[in-house]
Amino acid sequence: MRSFLMALAALFLSAAPAAADDAAYDTLLARYVAASADGINRVDYARWSASQSDRAALDAYVTDLAQQPTSTFARDRAFAYWVNLYNAVTLQVVLERYPIASIRDIRSEGTGLDPRALIGPWRTRRVTVEGRRLSLDDIENTILRPTFRDPRVHYAINCASIGCPNLMPRAWRAETLDADLDAAARAYVNHPRGVSVAANGSPRVSSIYRWFRADFGGSDANVIAHLRRYAAPELAQRLAGATRIAGHGYDWTLNGR
Repeated sequence: MRSFLMALAALFLSAAPAAADDAAYDTLLARYVAASADGINRVDYARWSASQSDRAALDAYVTDLAQQPTSTFARDRAFAYWVNLYNAVTLQVVLERYPIASIRDIRSEGTGLDPRALIGPWRTRRVTVEGRRLSLDDIENTILRPTFRDPRVHYAINCASIGCPNLMPRAWRAETLDADLDAAARAYVNHPRGVSVAANGSPRVSSIYRWFRADFGGSDANVIAHLRRYAAPELAQRLAGATRIAGHGYDWTLNGR
């Protein structure tokens, strides 16, 4: 009986997909993503697009991710998984169409008359996970946001734009998830593309806080409270007297070198 159970377990393990190779993804990100002097992590799309082997390595990583049994993952592992998938697929999309000036130059495909398909690739269903065909929009708005209900997800996913929070130069992992999310939030909030405060004390913030206002508390006061939570002391002090957000902005220029 024992030998039968061991054989059954071995059969199950051999049939299960191998874990995605995050180390290989780490290598790619370390090779092509680097911080610039302005505090923005930029991607060397030109060099990456010219490397057939490294584009194939990224494709292989996405294929491996798509084969994972995500419904069995614990919360932090699932969070890291979906962020890695979103970011890796976004890199694929840009590399397939490079050179481009902005990711919004790429239209979604297979969406019929959906007008949102005209201003970006987020509606194209590109990857199948556990039998479900998904777009980038699906991953963000039907999985990540409603499942985890953590506003810090917006600091983790990257839309290949200057205005977006930085693409981390390594894979997201469950073991360091909370610390990495906090670090990403602090980096963005304390950068001018996240928050800037005028001399009169009026804050101007990223459009992320308007597009996803509900995730940050649903009001100017709650958005400001969120920003103060991650702001460095000087910025937190400048935000202390603010009651309303003066304006929003976002730079859709490609985050390339």
